[in-house]
Amino acid sequence: MSELINNSRFRKTKLKELILKLHKGESPGKVRQELIESLQAIPYGEVVEVEQELINEGLPESEVLKLCDIHGEVLEGHVDQSGVKEIPAGHPVDVFIQENKEISKTVEKAGKLLYSLEKVPDDNFRNFVLVLQSSFNELMDIDKHYQRKEYLVFPHLEKNEITGPPKVMWGKHDEIRDQLKGCISLLRENSLSKQDLEEALELLFFPVLKAMSDMIHKEEEILFPMCLDVLTAEDWWQVHKQTLEFGYTLYDPKVEWKPEEFRDKHENEEPDGFSQGSVSLPSGGFTVNELKAILNTAPVDMTFVDKNDKVKFFSQGKHRIFPRNRSIINRDVRLCHPPGSVDIVEKIIEDFRSGKESHAPFWIQMKGKFILIEYFALRDDNGEYLGTLEVSQD
Repeated sequence: MSELINNSRFRKTKLKELILKLHKGESPGKVRQELIESLQAIPYGEVVEVEQELINEGLPESEVLKLCDIHGEVLEGHVDQSGVKEIPAGHPVDVFIQENKEISKTVEKAGKLLYSLEKVPDDNFRNFVLVLQSSFNELMDIDKHYQRKEYLVFPHLEKNEITGPPKVMWGKHDEIRDQLKGCISLLRENSLSKQDLEEALELLFFPVLKAMSDMIHKEEEILFPMCLDVLTAEDWWQVHKQTLEFGYTLYDPKVEWKPEEFRDKHENEEPDGFSQGSVSLPSGGFTVNELKAILNTAPVDMTFVDKNDKVKFFSQGKHRIFPRNRSIINRDVRLCHPPGSVDIVEKIIEDFRSGKESHAPFWIQMKGKFILIEYFALRDDNGEYLGTLEVSQD
């Protein structure tokens, strides 16, 4: 029997049989026990191959998507990861894993808040909702993590004819996004009552927290080990160079990674992937390094939000008034402010977009400083709205 268990074909046939049992409605607990007794641990590559084979044999992707959580739960802790390649600090997979740690912390924080709901006094419910909304705003940042998988990693798998698992995982991403949006939308309702929130816990809030945690297990037990086997160093370098176009999730890498074999070839490139060419303007021009120096030396903090309300740039002066890190890049500006001030932010943006206003100044006192915060509408020569520039100074 041990000879059969060590045989890849036997393992895949048995795993396929177990997944199809789930498809027919058999108890996940019973299937999990059979998996433990017959297979013990399954190499991650075989899990992916079986998913792909089931799709090729006619099991609809939509059905595999429905089964994804169940068979992921059955397999959890029983995927053999021996032989997984070492991951250098700052490598895209290392970044994904570090983000997962922060996502897990935020999921845990949100879960603890939800479990404490019944103890919240009625007169403190609105404050509780604002705190909970902040946690779910942070979790919505997971969209950037998923987009980098979808647009930077999955194409390399598909190029190697691994198409089924990425499609299934993408489907799970979309489910999680929709659930998170539903949570945030509900929390923003002024008429939300404690009873409304209690009724939504099992239907919406707890399922999305579990789905995010399950996705972390699927990534780290199956997806990332497989990707490390399939993608080349050049593939990973391309992923790394384009990462900042999407942004980081709740984490900003401390190490700038470059593959050893390409270090000499790429040593003259900017670490974030921008070229060192010139920026030409009607009144003159700069090199990229000169432009960066100017923006970071000006005695003001600057943050640019594009026409789609995504944060695309912030200056990095030595004495910023409001700290920023790269995890904010490509984040919806509404999720970057406390829930209590979101309505003000939305009003400014809508007035700028419509052309009703072009400037909004605010004065605040903070840590012994008198701070001027100004928002400016950016428009092209034809008056089309390009985005918003936030400028802060002492």
